[in-house]
Amino acid sequence: QVQLMESGGGSAQAGGSLRLSCAASGYTNNMYCMGWFRQTPGKKRERVAVVDSAGRTNYAASVEGRFTISKDNVKNTLDLQLSELKPEDTAVYYCARARYTATPCFTMSYVDVAYWGQGTQVTVSS
Repeated sequence: QVQLMESGGGSAQAGGSLRLSCAASGYTNNMYCMGWFRQTPGKKRERVAVVDSAGRTNYAASVEGRFTISKDNVKNTLDLQLSELKPEDTAVYYCARARYTATPCFTMSYVDVAYWGQGTQVTVSS
């Protein structure tokens, strides 16, 4: 049974930093696209950052240069370093794994995700 377990998150001041971690279990194939999404009330879940099986990364324009996604294939973990935080980064953040190994990673949307973490709240105050 595939499970994604997030940790980290919390509250920070604008300009500050936080780190999110996701521990994946129940599968060992590292060929899936993985990423982080976020959601605020009344809005669709949006892709923040993804990493493909080769370790290549892609970011939403709103976080490019401020967030860094990284994957450890040995530990089967996925991290997201959030820096230079802004109030508009406030959201629930979700770890995600693609449904298929062939899912185009850099265009993965929420409909392409087969597994989600439980979500972790990030709140940034001005």
